[in-house]
Amino acid sequence: MDLTTTYLGLKLNTPIVPSASPLSEELDSIKEMEDQEAGAVVLHSLFEEQIVGESQELDHFLNFGSESFGEALSYFPDVGDYSLAPDEYLEHIRKVKESVDIPIIASLNGVSAGGWTEWATNIEEAGADALELNIYYIPTDPAMSGTEVETMYTDVIEQVRAKIKIPIAVKLAPYFSSMANMALKLANAGANGLVLFNRFYQPDIDLEELEVTPHLVLSNSFEMRLPMRWIAILYDEVPLDFGLTSGIHTHEDVAKGLLSGANVTMMASEMLMNGIPRIGEILNDLRTWMTEHEYDSIKQMRGSMSQSNVAEPAAFERANYMKVLQSWRHDPTGQMKI
Repeated sequence: MDLTTTYLGLKLNTPIVPSASPLSEELDSIKEMEDQEAGAVVLHSLFEEQIVGESQELDHFLNFGSESFGEALSYFPDVGDYSLAPDEYLEHIRKVKESVDIPIIASLNGVSAGGWTEWATNIEEAGADALELNIYYIPTDPAMSGTEVETMYTDVIEQVRAKIKIPIAVKLAPYFSSMANMALKLANAGANGLVLFNRFYQPDIDLEELEVTPHLVLSNSFEMRLPMRWIAILYDEVPLDFGLTSGIHTHEDVAKGLLSGANVTMMASEMLMNGIPRIGEILNDLRTWMTEHEYDSIKQMRGSMSQSNVAEPAAFERANYMKVLQSWRHDPTGQMKI
């Protein structure tokens, strides 16, 4: 059984890639992921706010009071004692690369073109095999047009592409007026792959304290349908590789993602709930399923159920919507039938 696949020009032994999560902050966890046959690992994200914030904090300590006190140099922080989180991230990449053989994909999370994107160069120099740009942005300004939002994305990609040679994947949300056109724009801007889709963590309201509170809900398998649909539509239409993220919990989810056209399926919630060994369990179940369905390789599977390869491609578009509505029936007992 050949489970190898390619993603961003990298050869992976299996199609399961742990996505960015707190699990990748620990070297031992990444080693366990490799032992469980993960194809690659996406490291936890380095945020624009960390880079900008740490730079501002250092600037504050280096300059505060220097014009008022002649002895100001005596309380400058010692460079050897001052540790910046972004620098620790780079060191983490180096240690991981020395310890495992699978590809390591760094994650840079930000929204604006600016100085933080220069850290892509540092990430490349630290040894990362590829970079995932996680553009987590919610446009809340009514005066901001869709075109401006799209330009902001492509500007970031172009700026990073100009600085590094390693492959770039873009992790983005599905909220574009023309997802297919946006995918093509990102490819033209220099992206090598798309990771579909980012999950926006919706806030909640505490009714007792009357406060807006962060609220984390882990994914379920149903959530993979949206990225699966778009990967099936975009497969063979844009020159990009695809990572399917959100909702990968079982070997069935992995199989569906690959059949739709994904190069890899990415998983975090399942490992957070049930442990890293789930990677190996899912891969074993995938091997069994492939044997039962007479598939010899991931290459043979990939894209065979994409829009370009199915008998009824409109099922991925409006016709499917009509069929679902027509399929609803209500029987005399009050039960819903689909």
